[in-house]
Order: sequence, then C-alpha cells, then structure tokens
Amino acid sequence: MPTEVVMPEVGESVVSGTIVKWLKQVGDEIKRDEPLVEISTDKANVEIPSPGEGVLSKILAEEGDEVEVGGLLAIISAPGEKIEAEEPPPKEEKPKPAKKAPPPEEKAERPAPAAEKKPPEKEKPPPPKEPAREKAEEVEEEAAPAAERRRERSSPLVRRLAKEHGINLEEIEGSGLDGRVTKEDVLDYLARREKGEKAPARPKAPAPERPGRPAEKAAAELEEIIPLEGMRKAISDHMIRSKQTSAHVTTINEADMSAVVALREKHKENFRKKYGISLTYLAFVIQATVQALKEFPYMNSSMQEDRIILKRYYNIGISVQTERGLMTPVIANADRLGLEELAQKVDSLARRAREGRLALDEIRNGTFSITNAGFYGALLSTPIINQPQAAILGVEKMEKRAVVVDDAIAIRPMMYLCLSYDHRIVDGATSIQFLQRIKSLLEAGEFELDVCL
Repeated sequence: MPTEVVMPEVGESVVSGTIVKWLKQVGDEIKRDEPLVEISTDKANVEIPSPGEGVLSKILAEEGDEVEVGGLLAIISAPGEKIEAEEPPPKEEKPKPAKKAPPPEEKAERPAPAAEKKPPEKEKPPPPKEPAREKAEEVEEEAAPAAERRRERSSPLVRRLAKEHGINLEEIEGSGLDGRVTKEDVLDYLARREKGEKAPARPKAPAPERPGRPAEKAAAELEEIIPLEGMRKAISDHMIRSKQTSAHVTTINEADMSAVVALREKHKENFRKKYGISLTYLAFVIQATVQALKEFPYMNSSMQEDRIILKRYYNIGISVQTERGLMTPVIANADRLGLEELAQKVDSLARRAREGRLALDEIRNGTFSITNAGFYGALLSTPIINQPQAAILGVEKMEKRAVVVDDAIAIRPMMYLCLSYDHRIVDGATSIQFLQRIKSLLEAGEFELDVCL
C-alpha cells in the first residue's frame, strides 16, 4: 500500500511550509526515517524524514511551492507497485479563467453578418503604426502568455484560496518572484473587494523607458534588489503576525552578575576539560528562568481564541543567528536538566542550527523563549514574542558599571534583562515580579555544579 508524505505540523502557529529542496528524486529507493525533503517555515529550515520504506513514485509539490500543514507532498510505493492514476495531485487544481470564454462567441457570431454583405468597397490601407505604439503592442502580446505562466506557478495554497473565493488569479498583480501571486496578494485583493475598493489594474505592458537623470542612473547601479523569499520571507511574516496578534509590552531590570561570574570562573576550566565546550552564562539564565516560570505559571502559557492555556512543561527556545536568518531551537523539558546538561544543549542546538541539521522536535512546542542579544553587544532591546508564547526574555551585554552597594560606589558586572510579554495574558505587576525573581536567583548564585567539583 502506498505511503503518503504530508507537510508535518512544525509548531502551534505554523500553518504551512515551503518546499526548499527535494533530497530524493522520483524512482529513488528510500529507507524509513531517511531525509527526504527540506522545508522552510517561519520557525526554521528542517529536513523531513521519510515516513516509510520503498520507492519515491510521485512528487506532488515542487521546490518553491507553499503547502498547508497536512497537504500531500509525495507518494512512496513498494518496488513494482502501481499507483492509481486517479490520485489528483493538488497542483492541478486551477481556477477557471473567466477571460477565455469570449473567443468562441466571437467565432460563432462572425458568419451571420456575411449574409448581409454590401457591395465591396475599396479597402483603405491601415495607417502605419507609430513605432512606439507598435513596440508596446508587441511587448503586450509577448507579456500575456508570460503572465499566464507566472500565475500557473502559484502555489497550491494560493490556487485553493482563489478557488474558494471565486477569484481569477489573472486579475491580481503578483508581488512574488517573477510576478508570482502570493497568499498575501490574494488576501489583500479580498480585503479590497470587501471594502468595495477597486483593486489596482494589472499593467498590460511596460511603459517605454524614459531616459533617466544621470543621478538616478548612478543610484540604480549601486542598488541590489533581493527577493523576499524562503526563510527570510517566513521570518518577516512571523514577526508581523506576532506584532499584530499580541499586545506587546517590555519591562526592564538589571542583575548584578558577580556571583555567577565567580562561580563560572571557578569551574570553567574543569568544565571545558570534561565536556570540551565553554560554560556559557546563558545556561545560568535558562536555569533561573525555568525556576521563575514554575512560580509564575502565566508566563509559561499561550492564548488560543478565548482561552489561556497554562503549560506544566518547560520547553525553552533559544534564539540562534544563522546565515539563513534567526532560528529558535527548543530545549525540551529544561526543568529536568542540570546546569551542565543545559550548557551542552545550548552548544549542540546552536551548532546544528547553523549547520541546518535540526530535527523537527527541536524546533516546535516551545513554551518560553530567550534571546541573547548581549552576545552581539546589545545593551538594551525590545524582543518580539515568539508566537503563540506569552513572553520572551532578552539577555543583554554584561559590562562593568559603577553601582551603589551599601551606600558606597562599587564596580560590578551588570546585565540588563528585557522582558517582552503579551499584556492580554500577563499583567504588568506579574511581569515585574517574574523578572525580579530571575534577577534575585542570578544575584544569589546558588547553582549546582557537582560534576565539576
């Protein structure tokens, strides 16, 4: 029996994914759990393993296509097994073009006037076309089939959305690569239609170029246009959705890291010899944050329509900058890990995120996120919440500052903590108390490092 490969659910807020690259081709033999296809979402780029063993008999979504969660990607069959032809690939679903109906009517009506022919008159030769107009018409004729091809390359999700709302994609000016109509184009068209606004007409042909000013030409030569696509596009969509969904508020506190610095200095060499990695400050922050989350459960929650879901498990996402963009791999069940294990997890996840080797379970089901902007030298930041979570903690640069200690000026390693939270779920007082608790845990420095002693 054939095995269907579908778009997996990568996270609670992820509704679709984009095919980045097929790692196998039709006819290739595949083993169970062998990497099959690379997809991109607003969370990360991940490789999807094969759900079964056999031969890749059909690929139903091409590279660049956006597919909804649960949508069919491919079919794997046993060697020699025949696949039913009636299985409809989603890519064949196209809205019926409304503009192709008139031509048959014109052909049917043309013979009728022939019976009422008047005496033939001398036909006047058509006036010579103006060069500019003739050129524009030629461009228009060439552009029409090209535009149609661009619409045909729209993703199954876009075609299905257009079909559901009775939209002809030929009427929409695409903003994607090579004029491709995107989901945002369709939603914008629907919004305009509901408001009774007339959508901007699609230009039929490019206007003849006018000689630009020297300064404009010089500026254009120094500009580079980079299409917003792939992971960059996914991050963009996710950030906008987060700002439009959550009532963002940021509260800031600072912690005296003297105790943590002293503890780390005492054990960092033993730690490096034992594990081969650095004992980072982020591991201390994660452990303190998990303890505070247990005491303030609304910080470890999410909102679903008119319900708040409190989560009794602690999956901490850590932001990692990669060549493809920002990713947030997840440390699952962080409350069950010691400081040494947290440090190892941070190192492993960050390294594999940059190499593009994260597993699906390592980028989903996060309950709270931490972003280490201080690693790049930031003193203050206002991080954006990772949907559908309730909050995100920004860890800033640690630096020595003059502070008042027991009515005297002292130089201490100080670090700002910036907490962005969803004010729909969390009140201001709760967020301040939560951040104060993290501060007190860090300043107390009561962390266990038994394996290093």
